[in-house]
Amino acid sequence: MNLDTDVTYLKGVGPKRAQLLARELDIFTVKDLLYYFPFRYIDRSKFYKINELTTDSTFVQVKGKVIDIVEEGSGNKRRLKALFTDGTNTAELIWFKGLNWIKQSIIKGVEYVIFGKPNFFRGMISFVHPEFEPFEKFQKKAYSGKLQPIYSTTEKLKKNYITTKVLSEIIANAFEKIKNIPDFLPEYLRKRLGLLPLYEALKNIHFPEDQFILSKAEYRLKFDELFINQLALVKQKRLRTEKIPGYVFEKIGDYFMKFYNEKLHFELTDAQKRVLKEIRRDFKSGRQCNRLLQGDVGSGKTVVALMSMLIALDNGFQACLMAPTEILAQQHYQTFTQMLDGLDINIKLLTGSTKTRERRIIHHQLQTGELQILIGTHALIEDTVQFKKLGLAIIDEQHRFGVAQRAKLWQKGKIPPHVIVMTATPIPRTLAMTLYGDLDVSIIDQMPPGRKPVKTWHVTERYRPKLYKFIKQQIQKGRQVYIVYPLIKESEKLDYENLEQGYERILQVFPPPKYRVGMVHGQMKPAEKEEQMRLFAEGKTQILVATTVIEVGVNVPNATVMVIESAERFGLSQLHQLRGRVGRGSDQSYCILVTKDRISKDALARMHAMTHTNDGFKLAELDMKLRGPGDIFGTAQSGFPYLFKIANLTKDQRILELARNIAQEVIQQDPMLAKPEHLLLSKEVEKEIKRSPWGLIS
Repeated sequence: MNLDTDVTYLKGVGPKRAQLLARELDIFTVKDLLYYFPFRYIDRSKFYKINELTTDSTFVQVKGKVIDIVEEGSGNKRRLKALFTDGTNTAELIWFKGLNWIKQSIIKGVEYVIFGKPNFFRGMISFVHPEFEPFEKFQKKAYSGKLQPIYSTTEKLKKNYITTKVLSEIIANAFEKIKNIPDFLPEYLRKRLGLLPLYEALKNIHFPEDQFILSKAEYRLKFDELFINQLALVKQKRLRTEKIPGYVFEKIGDYFMKFYNEKLHFELTDAQKRVLKEIRRDFKSGRQCNRLLQGDVGSGKTVVALMSMLIALDNGFQACLMAPTEILAQQHYQTFTQMLDGLDINIKLLTGSTKTRERRIIHHQLQTGELQILIGTHALIEDTVQFKKLGLAIIDEQHRFGVAQRAKLWQKGKIPPHVIVMTATPIPRTLAMTLYGDLDVSIIDQMPPGRKPVKTWHVTERYRPKLYKFIKQQIQKGRQVYIVYPLIKESEKLDYENLEQGYERILQVFPPPKYRVGMVHGQMKPAEKEEQMRLFAEGKTQILVATTVIEVGVNVPNATVMVIESAERFGLSQLHQLRGRVGRGSDQSYCILVTKDRISKDALARMHAMTHTNDGFKLAELDMKLRGPGDIFGTAQSGFPYLFKIANLTKDQRILELARNIAQEVIQQDPMLAKPEHLLLSKEVEKEIKRSPWGLIS
């Protein structure tokens, strides 16, 4: 038997249980089973004496004998009582369910180990529904005298009697059959870092003798996950920089210079200039540019993207920008056409709503090279969209695209185009290292001068009258207002009703025709949504009631108030994104977070953070600490990598940095991992690359 053996053949499994394990826990092989880690442990190394127990005692185990069994009551009030002694005192064991089975199982005079939480009732210690098994049988358990593993299970597994205890027994059976596991970490690395061998680490993650060996096992397995991840990314980056050629953009020509001298009516920030230099260096290098461009909302990423496109045009190439929504694509198209007005550049928009006739023109002009810049949504990656000479692809809010979608865009050129990935969602450093570790990173960490920071307030329902008075004052000054309701993932219908109720309430407080109120939500047809957004952008509606569909892509400088209803339901990153919709003009803007009077400690921490800083990167770090890495973008977002099984990006930053440094050393010495001592390591890295291909594609 080896790690690739089907779990069906393990003692205690069989075909039916194997199907359940596969369906419920994704456990197919012995390896999957051994890598299904416990989430906590119970100390089974110590036996307590009954006379030591107090009301403060948590779960304990006691060794002793049953001296009497009595059944009391009838019907629903039936219960079974057993008197249990260990020689120091006596305790009552009480059961309300499964009485017949327990009566048959317990034998007077046999030594048992009981495990449960002690209670005190009428001066006597009692255990309600304790676990129990003969001491002789307990001694043979893998966790006997050690820490007992507790595993996550599901209702279906429990119904089929696959409890945490049964899982533990199956895993113990696997270790009985497998006495050695090939270790992919070379011995020189293991010794240098003081790591346990793989077999020992796996055995001790399931059945640790004590906390010390458990910590060593956890460290080894966390290092493995992060090290393989970083090796894959470092190897991919090296492969890309050395093997994948990039178009050479030698010159800065008329398009760039005319735009810079005649159309750019403001001074670029030092951060924007620095990032443009980094991109320019990539373009001239002869290798493919693969760069992550991070910048807070309003930091000026769009201008940098446009100027990068103009360099591509100056060198005879086409450029495209792919955005996740029609609203955002439309916004980019309008911005670009306004900024490029008079430069004789052919720029077009392609989305799902583009009419067939216009689509045909776009397809033809792309193939002839007549169309120079194409802005669009997923429509850009359709097979019918063929470029003559695509030199630069820009992907905006890229975490909203799936891996396969990005791959299609990447394959549009004869050789891969230069790629710039933009995000206005500040990404914590550790998350960036695992998400985008193979990309070069540029950060625009300066805001354009003259922008006033958005003032953020946290209010509760009690302040609603004052809030409405403030909104009316802002509207009297000619300003516009967003009112956003949360998106509850579990129920779109509930979202819709929530928004509808809010909309009705707003109409009562701000009655037409004196006030003009619009509404946008995810269930509207794209054309209706676009129309509502257009009316707001043109100032024809004063209040826009919406769900988070307006999170990205709306640029209305006249909008100065963002009201976020049920703000406690949002993560920090999303709150910050929504706040970024205001503060785009020269007037003072406000973000008002409305919550219930009583909210959780974490929600209160988020409100406090939002009211005390406008720094998106600080907020992203705090968000990851509060919610974990999986919720930064939302686990539903396609393209977000699998979560690590044991490593935690919030708590294991030091291990991640060590893993990154060691990975760089190893690839420096053996770029293809071809040395004999790296062969097993190479196989693990290849599996990682196949399983998580975003690295090469991004």
